[in-house]
Amino acid sequence: MEFGFTTAAYVVAAVLFILSLGGLSGQESAKRAVWYGIVGMALAVAATLVGPGAGLWLLSVLLIIGGGLIGYYVAMKVQMTEMPQLVAAMHSLVGLAAVFVGFIAHFELSNVMEIMGGLSPTLSEAGKQTMLHEMHLGAFAELLAHKTPVEQSILRVELFLGIFIGAVTFTGSVIAYGKLAGKVSSAATKLPGGHMLNAGAAIISALCLVWYFNTGGMLPLAIMTLAALFIGYHLIMGIGGADMPVVVSMLNSYSGWAAAAIGFSLGNDLLIVVGALVGSSGAILSYIMCKAMNRSFVSVILGGFGGTAGPAMEIEGEQVAIDVDGVATALEEADNIIIIPGYGMAVAQAQQSVSELTKRLRARGKNVRFAIHPVAGRLPGHMNVLLAEAKVPYDIVLEMDEINEDFPETDVAIVIGSNDIVNPAAQEDPNSPIAGMPVLECWKAKQVFVSKRGQGTGYSGIENPLFYKENTRMFYGDAKKSLDELLTKIQ
Repeated sequence: MEFGFTTAAYVVAAVLFILSLGGLSGQESAKRAVWYGIVGMALAVAATLVGPGAGLWLLSVLLIIGGGLIGYYVAMKVQMTEMPQLVAAMHSLVGLAAVFVGFIAHFELSNVMEIMGGLSPTLSEAGKQTMLHEMHLGAFAELLAHKTPVEQSILRVELFLGIFIGAVTFTGSVIAYGKLAGKVSSAATKLPGGHMLNAGAAIISALCLVWYFNTGGMLPLAIMTLAALFIGYHLIMGIGGADMPVVVSMLNSYSGWAAAAIGFSLGNDLLIVVGALVGSSGAILSYIMCKAMNRSFVSVILGGFGGTAGPAMEIEGEQVAIDVDGVATALEEADNIIIIPGYGMAVAQAQQSVSELTKRLRARGKNVRFAIHPVAGRLPGHMNVLLAEAKVPYDIVLEMDEINEDFPETDVAIVIGSNDIVNPAAQEDPNSPIAGMPVLECWKAKQVFVSKRGQGTGYSGIENPLFYKENTRMFYGDAKKSLDELLTKIQ
């Protein structure tokens, strides 16, 4: 009865998770999709607690309450600008959990094999199972005891892969968190030997797999874990700030595959399904973003293959500033306006001011739209969430492919805290780190206003020729303060 209920609950939870992922594809259905995920996870946890092998109720309840309180505290404290690093931190916990579960599965398997080896060879199979049951080994140990030698060998491979992927995810996510939070330099940094070190660690891990498969010993598992921890650290250290949105998405994929591998080890169907969903969706999203950046998927993930071919093109001219009155006058005279938000808008928490500006301009009959690049900000979909939070209508928020051809007919393009996604060097400079990357061609508008704190190159450290073009004016200052001042001019 318990097993049947748990299986049925897992099926329902899996369907809810699929509906949740599907609903997140549209802004209108996203809120409902989140609730699908919440209900699915609650059902999965409840089914696991009352399913086969359930025990340690007090500890389980205390851990759930503790985790819930910590999650609530973090959710209430973290700002939207800090979501990328929060996501990276969550990925690290998934990876660490996969490592711990993998080692526990190894210890259990070793204990069961030792017990099975100590039983009399003349004892019947039914007698062995009766003795094992009387030992009160636990549900997972009993499951292992029923496995054939071939199945036990397969289990070794599964838990080995779970630990390997989990260890890579853990250290990679910690470094990604550090880079996104500004605690680690965003520049690509590699040790001497670079890719050879990564390759060497991967080869050591592969050899340890063969070693562990044949012996089941602890030593090859420990060596592989250290090698995997190094791979995660060194891979992400070697990836620059411009590629961090892809890194976050790829680490999401890694955490999914780690969960799936551990699901196989534990014989948990729901963990396999959810891990596969997370792993495949993260990989697909990473591919889409790499395509949007015209970057090789392998190049980004391996941390630096295919870098620049030579010195960057020299930029001529100077950055010309404009005051709030000049921007207000241009907006008064414009009919078609496109706003391009970036991470700077998130840092300044200027989305509400942007929304109010949009409302006032539209009330005057002006055509105001938003252009969203696939890798705007430091997290996929970050800008869409911020604009939805500020009640910007969904139908005027357009993706790059939908709006890029409209810039030549645009009177004013307003860039708020963006750099790489509006950088013409992607098309004009073959030596640029972002050469070939599809960008929002805002410089083709009649006038371009760039809201920016100062003359720095931004998070990725890449200079932007847009700021020096004749039709570009720099609207310096904190984005929220600048826009709030602009709102006093536009009633």
